[in-house]
Amino acid sequence: QVQLVESGGGLVQAGGSLRLSCAASGRTFSSYVMGWFRQAPGKEREFVAAISWSSGSTSYADSVKGRFTISRDNAKNTVYLQMNNLKPEDTAVYYCAQRSGSRRTIVTTSYDYWGQGTQVTVSS
Repeated sequence: QVQLVESGGGLVQAGGSLRLSCAASGRTFSSYVMGWFRQAPGKEREFVAAISWSSGSTSYADSVKGRFTISRDNAKNTVYLQMNNLKPEDTAVYYCAQRSGSRRTIVTTSYDYWGQGTQVTVSS
């Protein structure tokens, strides 16, 4: 089993920044992908960003390119999401997720483990 714990959410004004963290523990795989997803009220969960743990290669949703950065700290088994120039439409619960393998996919059902989520609210 893998446990994922997110932190770092909060309330911020439009144009501000937040950094989310996701600490992973438990079973490890030789190759895996960490992803960030978000879900706004009344909407489906959507892909935000992903990173292949071994190579560090990344993928982003078009809506966050140039504003969000995903990164990892191997020693801490932690993945980060730096969010800059936040907009009210970024308001959502943000989840981190993990899947085995090296393919960074946007499909939520491809991820095996999920954190509990952290709320991000951006005021206008």
